[in-house]
Amino acid sequence: MTQAELVDRVDASLARRSGGWVVTVNVDHLQRVRNVSRVRECYAKADVIVADGMPLLWAAALQGTPLPDRIAGSDLVWTIAERAAKRGYSLYLLGGAPGAADQAARVLSSRWPELRIAGVSSPHVSEPATPSEVEAIRSMLAKAEPEIVYVALGAPKAEYLIAALREAFPRTWWIGVGISLSFIAGSVQRAPVWVQRSGLEWLHRLLQEPRRLARRYLIDDLPFMAGFLWRAWRRRNPPA
Repeated sequence: MTQAELVDRVDASLARRSGGWVVTVNVDHLQRVRNVSRVRECYAKADVIVADGMPLLWAAALQGTPLPDRIAGSDLVWTIAERAAKRGYSLYLLGGAPGAADQAARVLSSRWPELRIAGVSSPHVSEPATPSEVEAIRSMLAKAEPEIVYVALGAPKAEYLIAALREAFPRTWWIGVGISLSFIAGSVQRAPVWVQRSGLEWLHRLLQEPRRLARRYLIDDLPFMAGFLWRAWRRRNPPA
């Protein structure tokens, strides 16, 4: 689906007082899905899985099953918030770097004064979250009663937490948004649009945080990306 269609789907579901879970998958997520059974089982529980990352769109095109749109979590945080403001849905910001959720809430409220921010919090969360951590967050959210929750804990920590919480909140939509709250807050700069479209957004992020991201991007993800692009091409062009 396109991003607009996804926003419409979330809107229609909330209008029926029904929740769900969106996973925006990039190359790093995909290699975890392939290599870690717990991550694979967790992602299988999501209601909607979309491609966040140009290499996934390239692979889909190579194997002859092109996707209509790239749906990045860092774009979705804006479009979902805009629809929430128009429709009166409440939004909770969970996680992120210290201060990012509070500043992101201020930015979103400044852009859409009618937006209902149900709450913000940045608790410590293990990977996976411990039962006591899950219960503390469940209690906070039960008081706030949000209809949409952005979970900015990174993958797969965010997905583990969502899987542990979502049954307690059947009318809530959950979206793992990675570093997007820092993008909204302005504390981390997102790549220019032309870099995003070229598929080099990962390089822009690597240059900003080389120590944290070098192993993930250069050792784990790049070889995997080359392999899945090759496999996608072979599916459409099998050997004689």
